[in-house]
Amino acid sequence: MAEQKAELLRQAQAEQVDSESDVEEEEGESEEEQIEHEAPMWTLLTTYFGYLVLITFGHVRDFFGKIFRAGEYAYLREQNGYAPLNADFENFYTRRLYSRIRDIFNRPITGVAGRTVKLIERVPLDRHKSTWKFTGSQRECLNLSSYNYLGFADSQGPCADAVEEVIHKYGTGISTTRVESGTLDIHSELESVVARFVGTESAMCVNMGFATNSTTIPALVGKGSLILSDELNHSSIVFGARLSGASIRVYKHNNIDDLEAVLRDAISRGQPRTHRPWKKILLVVEGLYSMEGSMARLRDIVDLKKKYKFFLYVDEAHSIGALGPNGRGICDLKGVDPARDVDIMMGTFTKSFGAAGGYIAGKKSIIDYLRTRALSHIYAEPISPPIAQQIISSVRIILGEDGTTDGRDRIARLRENANLLQTELKRMGFIVYGDSGSPVVPLLLFNPAKIPAFSRECLERGVAVVTVGYPATPIISGRVRFCVSASHTKEDIQYVLKVASEVGDKLGLKVSTRKFVGWSK
Repeated sequence: MAEQKAELLRQAQAEQVDSESDVEEEEGESEEEQIEHEAPMWTLLTTYFGYLVLITFGHVRDFFGKIFRAGEYAYLREQNGYAPLNADFENFYTRRLYSRIRDIFNRPITGVAGRTVKLIERVPLDRHKSTWKFTGSQRECLNLSSYNYLGFADSQGPCADAVEEVIHKYGTGISTTRVESGTLDIHSELESVVARFVGTESAMCVNMGFATNSTTIPALVGKGSLILSDELNHSSIVFGARLSGASIRVYKHNNIDDLEAVLRDAISRGQPRTHRPWKKILLVVEGLYSMEGSMARLRDIVDLKKKYKFFLYVDEAHSIGALGPNGRGICDLKGVDPARDVDIMMGTFTKSFGAAGGYIAGKKSIIDYLRTRALSHIYAEPISPPIAQQIISSVRIILGEDGTTDGRDRIARLRENANLLQTELKRMGFIVYGDSGSPVVPLLLFNPAKIPAFSRECLERGVAVVTVGYPATPIISGRVRFCVSASHTKEDIQYVLKVASEVGDKLGLKVSTRKFVGWSK
């Protein structure tokens, strides 16, 4: 019996190695290539046809609506010499597609969004679902919609106790900026803890994750510089890159060959018109792409960095705390030294730490420079003391400085939950994006009618999910994102799988044509 168990274990480990090698081979595939490999042509055709029907009927309804209900369209026309703020065409998607499924978005909640979440029930008061009425009732659902990766978003426990003490000592906010009189000793402690956790010389903390990217990138590069950006980078990166005034070249998602081709072409051509050498070249990537669940090919990127001598900016908004054996993000997972191989480390505290804000980490000389140039540090109010303490407490738990293994246990539990969910969804025949171990598990829904249907069906079964469609995703790859947490139990994940299977059968979502390769515990 013991020999049989050992043999089974060896087989399982061999299958795991094969599965991991498959993931490595497929890392360079774009979304379009993945869909092409897995989705039947019929699914793609019906998806396009679904959008065609919605757009056609939308224009027909608009045509007759402007004749018989002209008052409802008055805001789209010039009035008293004022041009409309929203042009007719620009507003079409919102009024004819988004408004029809508005009930699945912006759902109000109450209480702590932890393992479960309480939704405040509401009903629309008009056919456009622009006005709502609360019914007075609540519905508690299993929460697969929040980025509470390590389960630190809670109202009880050591973090909450420490935050309560800090409120009594410092209050709840600071009504000035860091460069004036807004730097408390707790901010210095926070930045020291973050730098130590990330593995860099210094760190600078900002009170908003979006602003961390959008104000830091313009402080690093400007006119005469080049930004290389992954095509699926977050909008905060895109906004910051455009704001900088630097030239921008986009390459295919996670495709190292295309990145090198774009880089070589940009270097050979030089700056526009003058063809002078670039002042700086900055490559911006994300550690974990939250819409796809895919991870940056960081080791290959570092090899390219050593060859071409560009600067590397890594956005760890979703990977810090959630990836790696020590929870230190994509560098920890891929075996990359952040102090030596990465120039700028960026991350946020809104996901794994149950807090808010973001950080920039790197060499002390760079961080000192950014303190005088980044607008979020100069003009914005700093992170409030309670939030700062929440971050400090959660980081110390992850590091094991609280004298327990709670942090390491959370990291391991998150990885097990994510792998279980992803593996079993693939086994059922769903098309699932993402790399192994990603806490974000995207499941493809395709057809526009199935996007709201999946959300509503899950809600009826007590599971809260986030569904996403065009323009946040390509038109044919609408999806649901399951956000896994360490606070979920194995039984929770099994229930989610049961619900997904039921809804998937009902909506015809098990359409994968790729043979499943993998194993689960």
